[in-house]
Amino acid sequence: MEQKMRLIPYRFIAEVEEAAEVPTGVEMIQAPKIWERTKGKGITVAILDTGCDGTHPDLKDRIISGRNFTNDDNSNQDIYRDYNGHGTHVAGTIAAAENQNGVVGVAPEANLLIVKVLDKHGSGQYEWIINGIHFAIEQKVDIISMSLGGPVDVPALREAIQKAVANNILVVCAAGNEGDGQDSTDELGYPGAYNEVISVGAVNLERRISDFSNSNKELDLVAPGEKILSTYLNGKYAKLSGTSMATPHISGALALIKALSNETFERNLTEPELYAQLIKRTIPLGNSPKLEGNGMAYLTAPEHLKKIFEQKETVEA
Repeated sequence: MEQKMRLIPYRFIAEVEEAAEVPTGVEMIQAPKIWERTKGKGITVAILDTGCDGTHPDLKDRIISGRNFTNDDNSNQDIYRDYNGHGTHVAGTIAAAENQNGVVGVAPEANLLIVKVLDKHGSGQYEWIINGIHFAIEQKVDIISMSLGGPVDVPALREAIQKAVANNILVVCAAGNEGDGQDSTDELGYPGAYNEVISVGAVNLERRISDFSNSNKELDLVAPGEKILSTYLNGKYAKLSGTSMATPHISGALALIKALSNETFERNLTEPELYAQLIKRTIPLGNSPKLEGNGMAYLTAPEHLKKIFEQKETVEA
């Protein structure tokens, strides 16, 4: 395939030598409130990206395996090292370990399968990505996270995603960063614009829609995507912005939701059922659905809404 997919352009804000905190975005979606019940143990998230720094102290114990589908390292399948930084940043938001140092991910006990489908320059052939999806299906992962995109609708890519969903794998994709802040115009990037995926837009740390976040009717929800602190190359940390940064918040959130659901329902929920559980855990921000979908991920939303309802009943009584 001649066409190439690329990293959805993101903005590098700053590199940080050390960190010791739960990042603001992780707090915003209420992940720490869920950790008393689960931290995502037993759930595997496949990250299709630029690879990962497997030696990073916050990630080394979370990575279970990986595969390289790119031309980096002479196409050696067993070397899925990240030379770009993007994949390592995404990995930290999903599952950086709670180890009293560095940062903590949304699901700090989830497993990570590193599927390198983008090279050190942040681009990849569609064939690499399609092969990466099939590999993730074979490995029986629970969630596929893709902070990447391109302008072309390639049928083989959609077919691979449909196969993943048919295997009850949740596929989470960045909506894209070509937005203009207006709901009157649609910006479509693929695979984010496919109906089968969970398409994630971005908000800033004040819960306002990011101007760059794509708007269209396929957008499912939004998550923090500006000045996001996470793991980076050489054991360091960095703040990046983009729908690429919003996406792993949702991938991590789904790891928590699936772990909770397995415990609550005593069976594996189907992909549509898990999607419904995710959407139940959103709060509206007051924007057009084209800009925010169902709202911002907020993992304690059912309890939050219940309290508001009870308070309203007390006042009325």
